[in-house]
This record gives sequence, C-alpha cells and structure tokens, in this order.
Amino acid sequence: MRVLLAVTILAVLGGSAHAGDISSAYTDLDWKKDCVTYAQAQEGDGDWASLACAGYRGYPVLIGYDDARESVYYGFPSDDMTAVWESFSGLNTAGPKVEWRIETNGDKAVPFAVIHRREISNPEDENKPTEVLVVAKVAQPEEHEGCTVGLVLATGNAQANDQARKLADEKAKGFACGKDKREVIGNVPDFGRVDN
Repeated sequence: MRVLLAVTILAVLGGSAHAGDISSAYTDLDWKKDCVTYAQAQEGDGDWASLACAGYRGYPVLIGYDDARESVYYGFPSDDMTAVWESFSGLNTAGPKVEWRIETNGDKAVPFAVIHRREISNPEDENKPTEVLVVAKVAQPEEHEGCTVGLVLATGNAQANDQARKLADEKAKGFACGKDKREVIGNVPDFGRVDN
C-alpha cells in the first residue's frame, strides 16, 4: 500500500512540474490598421519597408517587406530593431490572422510560438498560390531570440493545423535560433535565412 501511495504522490508531483496549460489566441494583422512604418525606401532606392504591428498583449509583430517578399518577426527585437531576414524565395505575403500559442502558469500567460499562414507564388499557376504554415519562436523581452522553427505545407494537407500546433508546442521553447535546423513537413517552396 505504501509503495502505491508513493507512486501516486510522485506521479502527481511530477505532473505539476511539467509545463502549464497551452492554448491559442488569435490576432489580426492588417498593414493599414495594425502597423506603423518606421523605415522605408527613398525614391529610386528600391521597394522595401519595415513595419511594426500590434500583436498579442504588447508582443509586437515586425514585418520586413522587400520586393514583394515578407520576413515576419514575432516578439521583441534587439534594441536597434534589427531582426533576421527569413522568407520564401518566391513572392509571398503573410495572412491576416496570427495564431499565438500561449503557455499559462497561474496568472502568467506567455506567448512562446506563433503559427502564421503564408501564400507563396506558384510559377506553374499564378492563380493558385502555395499555402504554408510558418511556425515561429516568439522573442521574449529579455532574450530577443525569435525565428522560424518549422514550415508545414498547408495546400492539400487537412492535418496542417494540427501538425503546426504539435511542432510549435514541442519545439519552439527550446529551439536555438541560427543553430537548430527547422523542421519541414511537406514539399514547401524554398525558404531561407539571412543573418544581419
């Protein structure tokens, strides 16, 4: 009986030491309503802009736009507002809804990952873009480390949302940006990272 009681106590204590409850929250991303341009190309200097947008409870979303390609950074950047450029090589645009994965411990709720749908141009059929769910680590105020953790092909994939959530929940918190390899599910278009 004592052994059973000890095992039960260990199971309860072990369970309470694990991560808090994980849930989703959704925010809108509309360049015209939710964003402020803080840098942009001068006339004759190309077509680029840097925008800061409203995110989740004070966590910003930064968009780097360059020649019809977007790099999106979630959370707090370095003090000089620089963020790593990560984007698809094809023309692409970020979707209007961001899913934030939130871990709640008591009254503290921290967004640790996002899932954000992107449309990438399809050279074989310009009317049918490829959709990919980008799973990214959210940069925290004290760490400034945010990056893409994984890519999930959404076009023709009924399991894409579940796969992206599993990837976010299992990989994002411990992911070392610039060191760990992104996980890719499906045949996604070419995606790259350029460190500043």
